[in-house]
Amino acid sequence: MTDHRPRPGFSRRTLLRSGAVGLVAAPALVACSDGPGLVRERPSLTHGVAVGDPRGDGALIWARSDRPAKLIVETSATESFTDTRRFEGPLLTPATDGTGRLRLAGLPAGQQVHYRVTLEGDNGATSEAVTGVFRTVPATASDLRLLWSGDVVGQGWGSNPDLGGMRIFSAMAARDPHLFLHSGDAVYADGPLQETVKLPDGRIWRNVVTAPKSAVAQTLEQFRGQYAYNLLDENYRRFNAAVAQIVQWDDHETVNNWYPGGQVAATKGYTERSMDVLAQRSWQAFREWMPLDPAEAADGRLYRKIAYGPLLDVFVLDMRTYKDTNNADRAPDGKIFGPEQTRWLIDGLRDSRATWKIVANDLPLGLVVKDGEQPDTAAFEGPANADPGAPAGRETEIARVLSSIKANKVTNVVWLTADVHYTAAHHYSPERAAFTDFDPFWEFVSGPLNAGAFGPNDLDGTFGPTAVFVHAPPVQNSSPLDGYQHFGEVRIDGASRELTVDLRNAAGASLFTQRLAPR
Repeated sequence: MTDHRPRPGFSRRTLLRSGAVGLVAAPALVACSDGPGLVRERPSLTHGVAVGDPRGDGALIWARSDRPAKLIVETSATESFTDTRRFEGPLLTPATDGTGRLRLAGLPAGQQVHYRVTLEGDNGATSEAVTGVFRTVPATASDLRLLWSGDVVGQGWGSNPDLGGMRIFSAMAARDPHLFLHSGDAVYADGPLQETVKLPDGRIWRNVVTAPKSAVAQTLEQFRGQYAYNLLDENYRRFNAAVAQIVQWDDHETVNNWYPGGQVAATKGYTERSMDVLAQRSWQAFREWMPLDPAEAADGRLYRKIAYGPLLDVFVLDMRTYKDTNNADRAPDGKIFGPEQTRWLIDGLRDSRATWKIVANDLPLGLVVKDGEQPDTAAFEGPANADPGAPAGRETEIARVLSSIKANKVTNVVWLTADVHYTAAHHYSPERAAFTDFDPFWEFVSGPLNAGAFGPNDLDGTFGPTAVFVHAPPVQNSSPLDGYQHFGEVRIDGASRELTVDLRNAAGASLFTQRLAPR
């Protein structure tokens, strides 16, 4: 059943029209002083607000307007907003689907910042305000809490009104994190929703459904609609307003298992089968609707470093845009990062002075993930190629990075990923590996947030991984009702600089803990 109930911050008209994605045409009217009985249009913030990529003096603030209007942000040290600073942002127009962002700067480091977002129309009318909070990056060593996960509204499991929506976002907000690393599959553009899904045991899962979520995304408007859908969920909107995000993308933002130059299988019902064309439209919607500024990335797109004080640097990777075809992963050489991103990562890790270096890899390093969309059984999604011998294909770039970490004496590198829809702790060691020129390290996997649960996957022995912990469902594509939704948490102690990882379930309970002492 489609849920058309009004929600806080949304007029019923806005909610009903959100499935059409574009700027809402119906005016919100507010009384003005121009004369008796005269009214003027008032802009509206349609999908809440979001915070991204914080710095020591500010962060990015994202919002969307239902009509052309200027983005205004006010900040204060207190929620009473008695002493504010005003920042004027860009004009939000239909050219970017009404979305836009503003980089706040000049704020004190290591402080909690309350912010208030409004819109100013060209007629002087202003929107109602939406408020939020974030923390600026600390200048000194202090306690830090980072969460990560991925995979939202996948495999037909959408926002279920019977459950109060995607409550895992409220569970994550309750952890009061400084940062959230969104590890990809932020939307499932290839995953249409049905109003009801009958589970094997007879239970009925209900989805909120909008027009763009009723078919695979092919047009720009349909891709935009994937993000609009997720932001109908009140848990998600509240989380976005209160937690600074670091976002990356994976495959489902475009189409399952996409890679440059690929073609969607004819059996999938796409009229546009070029993955490159779909990825171009997908990327435009992603950069419009997510709280990031591509101009701040190393490649002008996505891969970038977020420096979070003296204790943490986060290296955000793009393992989609620059990789080679999925059926070329056993060639002598291969690409998963591409040469420029590989060099950027090597140099960045070498030059980092932070105690801990987190590498956000949107595809796992050692898990075998086959490309089931292709008839070729030797087609793989990520670096691992199911051959436990010497590095080949995309593994050659992974080997180069790992060798450089050892050669440059880089310490305290931890890899965080999602993608496979279960949670696990993997330890990699040259003592178990075919390739031995690297130091032991950990990779932690967590997800999904609100999608089908799968796994576990086989491990490829090239870099000597072992699964220290796994929590995966006994049945593939288990619904979120079955208890296999996950997020991960990283805590860094400001005094001891010890890093602790917890793998948590949807309620926030810890399933596994690993403590790592700094070297």
